Amino acid sequence: MKEISVQAKYRTATGKKATKELRKTGYVPCNLYGEAKDENGKPQAKAIAILSTDLRKLIYTPHVYVVKIDLEGEQHVAVMKELQFHPTTDQVLHIDFYEVHEDKPLTIGIPVHLVGLAQGIRDGGRMNLSIRKIEVTAPYKQIPEQLDVDVTNLRIGKSIKVGELSYEGLELATSKEVVVCSIKMTRAASKNAAAETEEAAE
Repeated sequence: MKEISVQAKYRTATGKKATKELRKTGYVPCNLYGEAKDENGKPQAKAIAILSTDLRKLIYTPHVYVVKIDLEGEQHVAVMKELQFHPTTDQVLHIDFYEVHEDKPLTIGIPVHLVGLAQGIRDGGRMNLSIRKIEVTAPYKQIPEQLDVDVTNLRIGKSIKVGELSYEGLELATSKEVVVCSIKMTRAASKNAAAETEEAAE
């Protein structure tokens, strides 16, 4: 996985008024969840803030990053789990980070990358990518930047499901029945097929 480093500071004040004032100074209020639990057994978060300019590369990208957070001298390694935008301005309102460890499996969605020119495309069909990410489970250092899916032999009317894929060291957490991609018939392909049928009949 790609890595990015950011500087963070503790948030001493919380609540709507405090977070609104924080955003005015160019910071995004965030929570960093680790292994700490509260008295009810729920994950306990550190209230932190990160400059919005430092988060642009992390937010506006199809890639998935491991985030190295320097929290006032404390070093944390985390992934972004939840991201909240303003409904009308697209301003980033809040981010939840979850700490990760080298020896503990992590479940996260990794981008799908189609490899090869499908036979169905050569025959005039159209590629349909049904999902952009597949959930995988593994220690974060074993998780790749993308999941390559070879579509070279994929024909019109056929599809590739998650259950047909496998990657060394990764457990696929997305349902096996989920379709990753398929080749749809187009008008051009349909006409070509009809013409070929007529020629064969003659």
